[in-house]
Amino acid sequence: MENLDSEVSSLDEQTRLINSCSDNRSETSLEDNVVDTRSELKFEREAESDAEREKRKQIEAAIGNDFTTLKTWKDLAKSKFGLVGDDLRYTVWPLLLGVDPSTDEKIPSLEELSAHPEYQQVVLDVNRSLKRFPPGIPYEQRVALQDQLTVLILRVIIEYPHLRYYQGYHDVAITFLLVVGEAVAFRIMEKLSTENLRECMEPTMEKTDYRLNYIYALLYNVDRDLHNFMDNAGVGTMFALPWFLTWFGHSLNRYKDVVRLYDYFLATPPLMPLYVATSLVVSRRDEVFAESCDMASIHCLLSQIPDNLDFETILIAAEKYYKDYPPDKMEKLVKKRVDREMAERKRNEQMMRDRLRKQKSMWVRFNNRIPAWLVFGRRSRLGLIFTTATVLIGYIYYVKYGVDARMPFLRVKNSKKSGQ
Repeated sequence: MENLDSEVSSLDEQTRLINSCSDNRSETSLEDNVVDTRSELKFEREAESDAEREKRKQIEAAIGNDFTTLKTWKDLAKSKFGLVGDDLRYTVWPLLLGVDPSTDEKIPSLEELSAHPEYQQVVLDVNRSLKRFPPGIPYEQRVALQDQLTVLILRVIIEYPHLRYYQGYHDVAITFLLVVGEAVAFRIMEKLSTENLRECMEPTMEKTDYRLNYIYALLYNVDRDLHNFMDNAGVGTMFALPWFLTWFGHSLNRYKDVVRLYDYFLATPPLMPLYVATSLVVSRRDEVFAESCDMASIHCLLSQIPDNLDFETILIAAEKYYKDYPPDKMEKLVKKRVDREMAERKRNEQMMRDRLRKQKSMWVRFNNRIPAWLVFGRRSRLGLIFTTATVLIGYIYYVKYGVDARMPFLRVKNSKKSGQ
């Protein structure tokens, strides 16, 4: 969001960003008796093209139609330009997920939740997420928004204690907080955490690591040369981990790109971020082939997503990949790759154990050549006596003859030389 061209409106001193009463965001989406609990942060709407303005009219017409179906909302969110603006997303995002859009809800304070075991970690992550806040935001507003974000996250993991907070979860939560406000954002995160993000919130990342291998299974089918190049380089899947965990929110600089992808992901199956990740990698194939075939170079390249990518083209390709190669068809390839990596990991671990065993055996052979009475150890009394006696004799000699004194036999030898 560092490149987001936005302005921040003044802070309402009485509400401090919480339970603010603003009904001018979208006249078609709010009724007079609905309280808007979003923060007072306002993003200046970017200039829209003629095509975007036409798309906006379609969405506004659908909002005004009581018979608009879920399929229509999904088609609007997936098609070019997505939902166009945050004022429209405020209305449509809850409809896409079927969550209650009302805002008349009592929200606990940060102090009430501060005893939770994850509190400190959540606060640390939220404080490190300055990149996701609008540039130039006043300090008071930023602090208030950070507190809202912390409360939002803690409420979800308190409500569902079997879910584990992970680093990157706050990148997802802040996007919804900025668009729909604290009350509705909680209901959205509640649904996503128990469905789309559920595997990411398990005690271990085992299932998440498994899912990331779908990228290579897809590459094997859609671009075999690129797959082989990256596989031979040993790139792995770590470059795509933040993409999957945060729906690209952590890795993109432009706020407009983030919310466009969120439009798409809210209207598509849970594994669609992996298909978008694959499409993104394919779109940069020339850059990948321009790098040397080694893990570090390619990982570094893919970890940094440029700002000039055409995400509309990437999304079209991702949807085609999903249609041609749905997850159930990819499962066999994924399992084969995971089994191969597991076997390779076991071989490497065995090689390491053999190397350590060899080093240990060399020490044992050397140690066996030393008399037991010379070895200092808790099991060797002779070794302890010998070592203690050596230290005492050295100390007594030092006290008697001083630090510069020579050994007695050297003095005798020198005196004979002087007598001759």
